[in-house]
Amino acid sequence: MKGNGVLPDNSPPNRYARNQSTLSVQDQKTLTDAHVCIVGLGGLGGAVVEILARLGVGNLTLIDGDIFEESNLNRQLLSTTQNLGTSKPEAAADRVRLINPSVFTRVHPMFLKSANAASLIDGADVVADCLDNLKTRFLLEKVAKAAGIPLVSAAVAGTYGQITTIFPEDPGLGQIYGPENTVPDRGAEAALGTLAYTALALAAMECSEIAKILLNRGNLLRNKLFIMDFMDNILEVLPLSSP
Repeated sequence: MKGNGVLPDNSPPNRYARNQSTLSVQDQKTLTDAHVCIVGLGGLGGAVVEILARLGVGNLTLIDGDIFEESNLNRQLLSTTQNLGTSKPEAAADRVRLINPSVFTRVHPMFLKSANAASLIDGADVVADCLDNLKTRFLLEKVAKAAGIPLVSAAVAGTYGQITTIFPEDPGLGQIYGPENTVPDRGAEAALGTLAYTALALAAMECSEIAKILLNRGNLLRNKLFIMDFMDNILEVLPLSSP
């Protein structure tokens, strides 16, 4: 599975002109051939899909078993009053085709579970955790580690957000949430809700981490937790100690 966002003469299409200087032609080709799996296509995931398609990541796997509801309209870029009741991954694929038809999409309108997780993320270079369920988040980390795939995990609640990057050899989510068998199904989002600007900011950070992994450049948030709280204007990177 290869994207075709770079022309045969090895020069990027004009759609990527504003990527240049920051990204080289080789960088753009690397992104074109890259494969990112996005799990969860709500406020975070929908924005991640939008950004990666515009950036030129050539292959996207889109996973979510949910449909759009009216309560999604406050923050989820993929939701509209016209597509309420329809599949989130199908809407994501439609959006990608409108933005960048050279991007190849694999659509999986299903929830990630232990029986299907390994096959759903197979072949990805990076997995984006955009889930709102902590137990499923731990499952995704487990299968990504087993497959040797880096995971970028973000979470949003109210005006607060956090993000970390986990490689297969890293301790991972247990450093943030504690032992897997003690976590609730839902995190703070269940109580605090999600605001559009928080979700979009965290999606941008998540895409930055994904791009740095794919291009093998920049400083990653490995064994670190980036936190932001817009209400109090807090931006901080915390070290995560090994268990």
